[in-house]
Order: sequence, then structure tokens, then C-alpha cells
Amino acid sequence: MPNTDELIYQVDNGVATICLNRPERKNALSTNLVGKLRDVWEQVDNDDAVKVVVLTSTDCGVFCAGMDLKEAAEIKQQTGEDVLSTLKDPFHQRMRDVKKPIIAAMTGHLMAGGMLLSLNSDLRVGLVNTRVGITEAKIGRGSPWAVPLIGMLPQPLIMELVLTAAQMPIQRFYDVGFINYLEDTPELVRERAYSLANTIRDNAPLSVVAAKASVMCAMSLGCDDGLVEAKRLHEVVYASEDGIEGPLSFAEKRKPQWKGR
Repeated sequence: MPNTDELIYQVDNGVATICLNRPERKNALSTNLVGKLRDVWEQVDNDDAVKVVVLTSTDCGVFCAGMDLKEAAEIKQQTGEDVLSTLKDPFHQRMRDVKKPIIAAMTGHLMAGGMLLSLNSDLRVGLVNTRVGITEAKIGRGSPWAVPLIGMLPQPLIMELVLTAAQMPIQRFYDVGFINYLEDTPELVRERAYSLANTIRDNAPLSVVAAKASVMCAMSLGCDDGLVEAKRLHEVVYASEDGIEGPLSFAEKRKPQWKGR
């Protein structure tokens, strides 16, 4: 029987899969789904068995169409409130705060909130011939969440995205390095994402967490202050048992046995 939940979550051998499951609505973000995402990111960080996350969606030609505009209109009509005021994590900050790497396996177009989920991920695998857009300006909404793109895309491209609300070929984003890989089919998109996830899972967990935290803090602090913070974040790595196990296993020509401490 197919899973009818709006969000499917499972963990297999250290890799968590989060799947948006609203294909009949182009995997749009309902208020219920936004709440479930907020909760599942908390679960990811609190589960020591999870080393890395693959974020994907049920195949329908669209990875995520963004906010469920039909539901948003109904909420406004019924309550007089904007849909954002009803959400406990309207701009998906909890996802940005996740300590473990997130790989977006995007098997279709990504628009508005779909682009938000993409930029909040750490690695991105896209599908050839799909399109990307921050479409809020066409519907009288906004995209304050797009600010982190300043460190990820050329400024003229960001301006074109937010001002024209145009849907652009994903190839443009691959060409400037925002998309790590483009694949020819949804199956190959997920295959590539899980290959990356398995590689990350097998690395030293303290090193992986510190590496992600260092890059994220440098984006906010700048190079000099970010370097200071990165050194602090790695102190636990160098002082750990894993910091000894890595060189030892290399010298003994065997696979390391990570303890995460």
C-alpha cells in the first residue's frame, strides 16, 4: 500500500531519507507539511544513528512548488491572517541549523519554497532540463530567505531571480557551481545523492559535523572571524579518539572504526 503521509521519513544504515509526498499538489508545502519538516529536523539532530540526510520528493515533475497557495488563500479568507503567521517555522530556519549534512535530490522543477529547501541543503543533485525560480514577485509574496544566496550565486543572477521571478534552466545553476551534479533521470538523481551520502556517512562523524559548521559560520562571520571560529569548532575533533584512530588505521592499512568521540 502506498504511503499517504505528506512526509515520509526513514533511516537506513546511517542515512536518513526525508521525502515530500504530495505529488497531487506538486509537493507544495502545506502548513501541516511545514510543521512536520520542523519536527523531523529536530529528530535528525537528536538521533546519533543519523550521519547524513537525503531530502527528496515523490516524482511528479516538480521537486517542490513552494507554498501551497490554495491553502494560503483559504486561511486568509477564513481567518484574515497571512499563512506565515500560522507556521511555527515559516522560513525553515531549523533546517539551516541542522548539524548534519543535507543532500537535496531534486527530481523535478524547484520553485519558491522549493528553492528555499535547495539553498538550505549542503549538496544538490538536480535533474537535467528542469527549471529553477524564486517566483514570489509574480504573486505578491516575498523571499527574505534568499539572502544566503549572496554567498552562493553571482549577485546579478540573484537579482534576476528575485526581481523577474522568471523560471530559469537548471543548467545555469550547475554552470556556476550551485548544483553539484545534474543527472538524466529521477532514478539517477537519487542514485547520485545516495552515493554522496554513503561517502559522507563513512567519514569521521566529528570531522563532518565540524566541517559543515565551519563553512556555515564563515558565511555569516566572514573570513577572518570565520577562521577563528572554525579552529574552535575543530578542537573537539583533534582531541577525540577518532583523531587517533584515523592516522592509526591508515598506518595499519585497515578501515577506520569511528566512535564519534
